[in-house]
Amino acid sequence: METHRGLFEEIQAGRVPPPPAAVTLGWELVEVDPAAGTIEVAFNAGEHLLNPVGVIQGGFLAAMLDDTLGPALVATLPRGQFAPTLDLHVQFLRPARPGRLRGHGRIVQRGRQICFLSGELTDARGGLVATASATARIQAMTG
Repeated sequence: METHRGLFEEIQAGRVPPPPAAVTLGWELVEVDPAAGTIEVAFNAGEHLLNPVGVIQGGFLAAMLDDTLGPALVATLPRGQFAPTLDLHVQFLRPARPGRLRGHGRIVQRGRQICFLSGELTDARGGLVATASATARIQAMTG
């Protein structure tokens, strides 16, 4: 199998800093399988992400899912390519409390440019918090 040399690997190796959004969310790689198009990540959902009623604000949960599904695809891309999210559909199933949340993402179908992704976010007890599906577009990085 060809050695992967893209942005994802550069961040993993510490040669490129993680995106500020990932730092805010407490993003951590647990396991990635580029050949299978799957990823497992974790988030340290701190109190800085709480809404007024004391649970993790839904926008942050959506961001966590975006930072789960997107990397499942980005981990498969060569240097110079990226895959911005075109559409993200999130279903919130139960409130999420501060603590460790896990994201499980996968590539459902990959075309030359357009890809379909799916995943879920679970709490520390394994309870399903939210699910998501997304569409992403593979393109050259600019800038």
